[in-house]
Amino acid sequence: MIERVNLRKAYGEALVEAGKLNKDIVVLEADLGKSTMSVLFKQAFPDRYFEMGIAEQDMTSVAAGLALAGKIPFTGTFAVFAAGRAYDQIRCSVAIPQANVKIIGSSCGLSDFGDGKTHQSVEDANIIRAIPNMTVLNPCDAVEVKKMLKAMIQYHGPVYLRINRNELPVYTAPDGEYEIGKLYPIYGKADSEALIFATGVMVSKAVEAAERLAAEGVSVQVLNVSTLKPLIIEEIVKYAAGKKAVITAEESVKTGGLGQSIAALLMGNVNVRFEQVAINDEFGTSAQDYEQLLARYGLSADHVLQAVKKALG
Repeated sequence: MIERVNLRKAYGEALVEAGKLNKDIVVLEADLGKSTMSVLFKQAFPDRYFEMGIAEQDMTSVAAGLALAGKIPFTGTFAVFAAGRAYDQIRCSVAIPQANVKIIGSSCGLSDFGDGKTHQSVEDANIIRAIPNMTVLNPCDAVEVKKMLKAMIQYHGPVYLRINRNELPVYTAPDGEYEIGKLYPIYGKADSEALIFATGVMVSKAVEAAERLAAEGVSVQVLNVSTLKPLIIEEIVKYAAGKKAVITAEESVKTGGLGQSIAALLMGNVNVRFEQVAINDEFGTSAQDYEQLLARYGLSADHVLQAVKKALG
């Protein structure tokens, strides 16, 4: 039985541990600390925690100022607000000067299943990826969240981190350091027929699909693409070379997403059949649970399985 751990809790705990080691880390929150779990940092370091209220634009601008003063600011809110309401401030005050600001987009994708389309961020990663100088990370599990946080602090420059709201299966090994830009094999062998580039919650769906396909005699390798930007072409091509089919799986809309980006990198470099599992051009909706919503938008393990079969012909 695979362990399932909440990513928000992992983020809050990792933030506290980082705060113990680095006094320059400060946290700014937009009235959602109990949800994003930055409240754990507030309890440990109340003098380094700033409650900004429902003012994401102001929070981002203040964070940029703190970065200029030598601090390492983390801003926290729901992903839909981080990428939407504060877009101009991220672009002008963070990305252009390459300020050392770490932006946390919590409850990303469809993971805030009960609050509907206004709170579900099906496009946040795609928006932030389009901004020059931004690094975008999307962990698959709680262990990777904690490793990522260390890498984010060591990296000097703006980073956007997506955090899923729910408990997800743990696939990341506890040992080793996280490397921004690296692809992480999760399941299968290098000589498999098909390859799935999966990110976030879709890693677990891809693994489930690969296990079911293995029972049918179809070999599939699953890669965890937890760095959405930068995508390193050498890494992409290395894994895709020799495969009969490549599939991408992401909890985002197709336009400007991981699938289109990987397809562009493969073009002219690897001749392979390609299929994309992602959300069509539509917003989310409310549901009774997360799994129901993922299935509604074509993001279940069965959808991944069918995409592999289609790509293999």
